[in-house]
Amino acid sequence: GAFPVWLAPVQVRLIPIADRHVPFARQVLERLKAAGLRVEMDDGGDRMNAKIRNAQLQKIPYMLVIGDREAETDSVSVRLRTNENLGAMTVDAFLERITGVVDRRENYSL
Repeated sequence: GAFPVWLAPVQVRLIPIADRHVPFARQVLERLKAAGLRVEMDDGGDRMNAKIRNAQLQKIPYMLVIGDREAETDSVSVRLRTNENLGAMTVDAFLERITGVVDRRENYSL
């Protein structure tokens, strides 16, 4: 089943669109891990849609898609495992919201 965010083995999966986005995605990964979140990155050769689908099948609560615009603006494009697209937000704004969700043991409510 789908675990609530606070209990999920992997809470966030980073999905860089292309190889050139991996360095920024690694920075985001370290920032999220430093905040105590369980995070992994899918930097494999699959297409972005396949990476998103894989994360949804694995029931990972949050997917952060990273492309040129996100890397330039220190932001991430946030998607939920329910296929809802929350759009772009700064890394700090995402961190603040997800840590609130985890601390309150809520399921989503970003």
